[in-house]
Amino acid sequence: MVTVIIDGGSREVERGTTYEAVVKDYQEEYDGMIAAVSANGRIRELFKKINRDCTITFFTWKDDVGHKTYVRTATMLFFKAVYDVFGMEYARDCRLEFAIGNGYYINPGQKIEANTENVLKIKKRMCELVEAGTPFMKKTCPLDEAQDIFKSQGMRDKEKLFKYRMNSQLNIYQIDGYSDYYYGYMLPNAGYVKYFDLISYENGFMLLLPTKKDPLHVEPFKEQKKLFDTMKASENWGNKIGIDNVGDLNDEICKGSMSDFILMHEAEQERKIGEIAKEIVSREGVKFVMIAGPSSSGKTSFSHRLSIQLRTLGKKPHPIALDNYFVDRQDTPRDENGDYNFECLEALDIKRFNEDMCRLLAGERVELPTFNFKIGKREYLGDYKQLGPDDILVIEGIHGLNDKMSYALPKESKFKIYISALTTLNIDAHNRIPTTDGRLLRRMVRDARTRGSDARRTIQMWPSVRRGEEENIFPFQEDADVMFNSALIYELAVLKQFAEPLLFQIPKEAPEYFEAKRLLKFLSYFLNVTNESLPNNSICREFSGGSCFNV
Repeated sequence: MVTVIIDGGSREVERGTTYEAVVKDYQEEYDGMIAAVSANGRIRELFKKINRDCTITFFTWKDDVGHKTYVRTATMLFFKAVYDVFGMEYARDCRLEFAIGNGYYINPGQKIEANTENVLKIKKRMCELVEAGTPFMKKTCPLDEAQDIFKSQGMRDKEKLFKYRMNSQLNIYQIDGYSDYYYGYMLPNAGYVKYFDLISYENGFMLLLPTKKDPLHVEPFKEQKKLFDTMKASENWGNKIGIDNVGDLNDEICKGSMSDFILMHEAEQERKIGEIAKEIVSREGVKFVMIAGPSSSGKTSFSHRLSIQLRTLGKKPHPIALDNYFVDRQDTPRDENGDYNFECLEALDIKRFNEDMCRLLAGERVELPTFNFKIGKREYLGDYKQLGPDDILVIEGIHGLNDKMSYALPKESKFKIYISALTTLNIDAHNRIPTTDGRLLRRMVRDARTRGSDARRTIQMWPSVRRGEEENIFPFQEDADVMFNSALIYELAVLKQFAEPLLFQIPKEAPEYFEAKRLLKFLSYFLNVTNESLPNNSICREFSGGSCFNV
């Protein structure tokens, strides 16, 4: 017998009992299905066995660990269904590319048509596996054996990925004769994946899954066409240059040709920024360029580079930060915890902003404020502006796309830009890189360099940052005139050298340790690229340091 401590109480269980068997006795006490456990500070899958005394806590589908486990399991279930219905070569060619809301877009490759008939076939097979509760098995095998398994299945992306792994062993998941690799945890059996839908969308499949907020319900797919097209264009560019996944990137690094590759990608970004500038100039009456995007999107560097492009076209851009219109600290709204809520619209003096902008539009000379964050007050330090025929204000802030922020300005005077780091590089065909991971690592590296914040604090604050984005930015992104993807295919290989030491400093007993461990494993797939290889105007330098802009 072994002793298990849960919620402060202890009980004896037979040695070799699975965590799943123990979890069943506590499920009713939790709001959300339990997906995994922490045993003595280590995440354990439910099919693992208890072989020694331990203290256990639970992760439900409402937790980040639990939700990722559900998504991962549902994803493998999809590929297993394709394997059963069409065969290995079809499952191998399918590629999980990116997420749009609660939908996960899967490119079927050249062999399967994503029509209604095939959607129904795959969905039917997934439901059969769920109904049967088909178990997932985890097999630990030597690296060479794992490479042979995936080579025999024609999964060259995984074979290439493992080429750069330092581990001598790998964990492979299997379900009823189908093997795959995932860098994360899995549910015990297909019976757990009760909530999903599958539809055809834009020549591919969209796997719809529950969100963390509502884990027992699948929302209908909400189309975000501009976001989809932006991510698809980035995906296609990666395919065009031959870098679809981390293995391809590592190959390029090993060739010693990264300097040329970096310059090529930077040139591609500059070309797109130039096209945006031309579109702004081509629209008669535009005086306000409104830029918004989630945290660590590179808005500041983008604003500088866009301003340079506008100058080449004869315009005179002037940057304005919406943060300078914060209300005084004592007037700032507070959230449900009593903390200042700097991300809500009411934290800004909207009335004063609109008055100032309307006066500028009318040709008046206006003194603009500067917010002093140390004392929590707006100050007027002689920053006067007056708009001539060629002057344009480049306004950056999280509420830039919300018309309530600029309610008094004529629609034709505004040009809206949504910017985000929309990572489309994959670990391999079946393991995508969430865009939030790239932005979190960007912020972690920047905050440590410029604000003295440790990685633990950045991870701790991230859920609050994400809530603010979901409330104040994402609902307005489709209203943008253009979208700009600031992600660079090589940037995670650059950020790795800065992020790893920060993550290793997080102690095991800290609540943020699990996320740190996950990110460290994720970064281990990448080879390093030195910061010296980057141009000094690169958006990546806003985070890694050495930018020529005041960022």
